[in-house]
Order: sequence, then C-alpha cells, then structure tokens
Amino acid sequence: MIPVRILGTASVLPGPAVTTEEVCARVGRDAAEVERKTGIRTRHFAPAGMRAADLGAQALRGALEAAGLPATALRRILFVSSMGGDVTTPANGSRVAAALGLSGTCDAMDVGNACMGFLSAFDLAARSVATGLGPVGVVSVELLSRTTRPEDPRPYLVLGDAAAAVVLGEARPGEGMLGAAFGNDGTLPPDVVLENPHQTGQREGMRFLTPSRDMTRVALGALKRAASTVLQGAGLTVADVEWVLTHQPNGSMFAAILQALEVPEQKSVTVVDTVGSVGSASLGTGLDRLWRTRPVKPGDRVLMVGVGAGVAHGAVLYRVGG
Repeated sequence: MIPVRILGTASVLPGPAVTTEEVCARVGRDAAEVERKTGIRTRHFAPAGMRAADLGAQALRGALEAAGLPATALRRILFVSSMGGDVTTPANGSRVAAALGLSGTCDAMDVGNACMGFLSAFDLAARSVATGLGPVGVVSVELLSRTTRPEDPRPYLVLGDAAAAVVLGEARPGEGMLGAAFGNDGTLPPDVVLENPHQTGQREGMRFLTPSRDMTRVALGALKRAASTVLQGAGLTVADVEWVLTHQPNGSMFAAILQALEVPEQKSVTVVDTVGSVGSASLGTGLDRLWRTRPVKPGDRVLMVGVGAGVAHGAVLYRVGG
C-alpha cells in the first residue's frame, strides 16, 4: 500500500450552462435525439478571455479550503490538460502557482495523458507524498470548447469545459492506495486527436477519428483489464468495493462501463449529464462530487478507472482512513 490521504477536493464549471437544445440549434440536429444518444443535458463553455491557469487556481483554492490548508503548504503542483492549457512553455503549473501567490516554495509542472491525465497525476502525486514530498495539488483544466467548432458536430455536441482539483497529503493509519495499474497502446488506430498547430501550420480542433462503436469496444476492454489487475492484486472483487468512479465521455458509454464492470448505479456518481464530456477533468469532477454528496466513511474503498486517447488506460484503488 502507498500511504496517502485525500485531504480535499473541488471542481469548477466556468460560465453559464449551455443546453443540448442550444448547441443542436447551431448545427441543425434534433435535440431530443442527441440527448437520448449522449445522455448530456447541459455543458459549460468558458467565457472568452478566461485562462486555464486562472480556472485551475480557482479549483485548487477550493481543494485547499476543503483540506484546511494554505496554498503555502503545497510542495508540488501537477497541472493536467488534454488540450494543452494556455501555453506550450513554460509549464502551465507555474502559472497556477503564481496565481496562488507562490514563489519558490514548491515546484510545478504539467502532466499530459489525454483523458487519463488526472488519474496518472493522482498516482504520481501519491508516490510523491509517500516519499516525503507533500502535500501535492493535482489540478485538471479542460477548455475543450475552444477545440471544437459547429462545422464538426460530433465533438462539438458533447465536449465541455471544467476544472477539478485534489490535494493529497500524509496518510492516517490504514489509508492509501491499495493498488494501481496503468498502460498505453499506441499501436491501435488513432481515435481522438488534437494536432499541434506548430507542426501542421494551421488552426487545429479536436477530431474523433474512430466510429463510436469501435471506440466503446476498445475502451471497455482497456477499462476492464485495468480494473481487474488492480482488484486481483488487492485480493478483492468489484463487489467488495464501496465506490467506483469512471471516466464519463457520454451517458451511454458511462452506462456501458458500469454494466461491463458490474457496478450498480448507486455505487457511483453521474456527472456527464450536466457537465458534458470534459476530458481529464471528468474523473476529478466525479471524485469531488463523491466526496461532497455521498456518505463516504472510514474503511471505504474507492476504485477509480479511466481511459483516454492513446489508448491510455488505468485504475487506482484507494482506501479511506479513520
């Protein structure tokens, strides 16, 4: 077990809610049909001029407040984004640190692994804390609305903006990560791609390159492998776990994931219906929703399972301390 404690969580939805009816009107689609297929009623589009670093700092402040810690307590900040944040260099994490008023008291860096980025950074943060460098703030910021356009309806109708943060610190007895498993399979055909405009020489948008049916099949296989590896390593089954959080790219796929993992709905939380598909911020938003709205108690085990382009996949099993 890796000793670590979830000290606090937070999530932020920038800008007013945008309904499926509104976005469908812009692309000439039937709103009822799109909502039925995607399970998304609303999503949020950040207002023009909002910086990813400022939104990340807002989310991390919320997690610090929940943890009862000042920003100066942080020893490390991991900034996560599948759309690149505000700048290519320097690290967006350094801008989050600056927005929190930190100067020379902790390091800050960026972590990128598509929709798996939050869970990958959670694992890195836990190992950092366990070796004496903590507390660590993980903040995921996705302004995906800026990577879509109505001319390409498939991503435009589902992607939204969000930020989520968690602060990890020193564990209490019996608390921490019971297991983790991660993998990537870059040999598969590209599924979701955002090209680097410095490479292509033109403005780029998020593109879905694989049919939904194929994406779901590959994703479910990867998720099941990751979850099975972690649970077997801990000598548990999914029935032994009190809470299960998964990446939520859309409502139908979220339902398929719960079914494939044999997880009852009451053991999870739904966020995709009101926030849309928010990339790496999906798991973080789900974790914050779980911590704030469900009766999580000492001894409970939380299985977090994710999948993303790459094909990146992974799972973390966490036990709550006393």
